[in-house]
Amino acid sequence: MLRARFTYIWLILLLIPAMGLAQIQIGGQGQSTLKPAQNVEVSDVPNDAGDAVEISWELPEGVSADDLIRVRIYRSTNQSGPFEQVGTVPPLTNSYTDEADEENDYLVSPKETYFYKVGLYDGSYQAMSAASEGISPQISFFNWGRLNVFIILGIYFVLTLYFIRASRKGREIYIRTLPGLEALEESVGRATEMGKPVLYMPGIDEANNIQTLYSMVILRYVTQLVAEYETPLIVTVGKAFVVPLAEETVRQGYMDAGRPDLYNQDIVRYYSDEQFAAAAGVSGVILREKPATNIYLGSFYAESLILAETGFLTGSIQIAGTGNIHQLPFFVVACDYTLIGEEFYAASAYLSDDPKLLGPLKAADWMKILAIGFIGIGAILETFGIHLFSQLLQI
Repeated sequence: MLRARFTYIWLILLLIPAMGLAQIQIGGQGQSTLKPAQNVEVSDVPNDAGDAVEISWELPEGVSADDLIRVRIYRSTNQSGPFEQVGTVPPLTNSYTDEADEENDYLVSPKETYFYKVGLYDGSYQAMSAASEGISPQISFFNWGRLNVFIILGIYFVLTLYFIRASRKGREIYIRTLPGLEALEESVGRATEMGKPVLYMPGIDEANNIQTLYSMVILRYVTQLVAEYETPLIVTVGKAFVVPLAEETVRQGYMDAGRPDLYNQDIVRYYSDEQFAAAAGVSGVILREKPATNIYLGSFYAESLILAETGFLTGSIQIAGTGNIHQLPFFVVACDYTLIGEEFYAASAYLSDDPKLLGPLKAADWMKILAIGFIGIGAILETFGIHLFSQLLQI
């Protein structure tokens, strides 16, 4: 009997510390003197889509960052809880932005009201603050932090309209001549003298790709040239939806040259939507019909080197251009003339003389000059320790 009583006493003595530890972990009501965070305040983050809340707090008197391991942030849509942990920050930090990012799936919504608590954790004990006031994130319809971007875009928009208007009134818009463009007429003349066709490929991308659309402008110009010399033209297409676009462009080119009788449906040839199947088909045309001139202008990918090397082997004059910068090295080494990057877009404006293409091109040139000026002014001011200019342009 006495032995059984001692056994009960030992069990009670063992359970008391365990009960106390559980109390500390769950509710923060243990024996630690750690006090909760004070002045927990919440505020809406300005200039956002209503998906972020800023939480700030102060450490209680007598507690420093060295006393803490981490600070935990809790959130609830009810002031009485339950609260869910949404973030953790180091003890030296006294603010936290509750927003969705790649690591945080807890998206804040402007349709909800949120309450926050801050937990100070010293390694064994967590002191939980009282719940903050409720806050509903607000949607900002204009990001004032991007006002500088808005002004820059406004300048570009005004310049574009100005040059379009000037071009329509007959003012000459100067664009530097590119060697590749000068070679177009020369290459067509060479094909005429040799009695061989001119091959044109507007890339392998879809009809809604901007490079395909720009390529159609150049195709129309090339069609006018071959129509004047009565040189055979072959247009190879790698996407089915581009076929009617290319057919209409070629037909319009012959009409512009006053030779609609030279147009026939066999000029535009469609091979396959598959990249390398189309490349194989076009390579076959180059090897069999041996065009005197191959023109590749549009969106090209890995097939660029296959086409350019095949044309090089047959001794054709080759003119290429693409906005896909990663393909430019292949065109540069295998073609006679290459339009690099935005030169391809400039070529479309230069050949078409269309005010709607000339205006944005000229405006972009002036924006580059403006950017160079900003960089120079900023470098000088920063050298003398004046940061106002760089702060105004900061995004």
